[in-house]
Amino acid sequence: MGKGKSRVNGVISVPLLAKAIRNSMPRAEMSEEDARTMAEHILNFFGYNERIIDNALEPEDRDAFYFLEDAGILSTEREETTLYDGREWRIHYWLFCKERIFELASSKGEDRIRTGEEGEQENIYEDIPEEIWSIRSADSR
Repeated sequence: MGKGKSRVNGVISVPLLAKAIRNSMPRAEMSEEDARTMAEHILNFFGYNERIIDNALEPEDRDAFYFLEDAGILSTEREETTLYDGREWRIHYWLFCKERIFELASSKGEDRIRTGEEGEQENIYEDIPEEIWSIRSADSR
């Protein structure tokens, strides 16, 4: 199983989704608290499911879903079925774009820079003490 495959099968948690939401836009647009609140709200609809039916949404909720669709976090699909009387019926669903969510959640600012916010990317190795590097080198011998 490839690396990308296992990520797509991962669980979408509140912290993960909140980070993806926040990383999908310039930092100044949404606070961490607002991103977490939105993530909780969205996950309350999905529960343990990968998709939900559009009819479950109120208009103001649907607006939030469209916002996340624009960010690439959600997508839509539809299914057509024939009713007993012969009429066609369309069912619309919302789905998580799991690969994009994991991509956004693991990014360190690249998406914000792409959307126009200036600034340097964070160097995660900068704060690691020098002795940690020597321990790691000794372990690999």
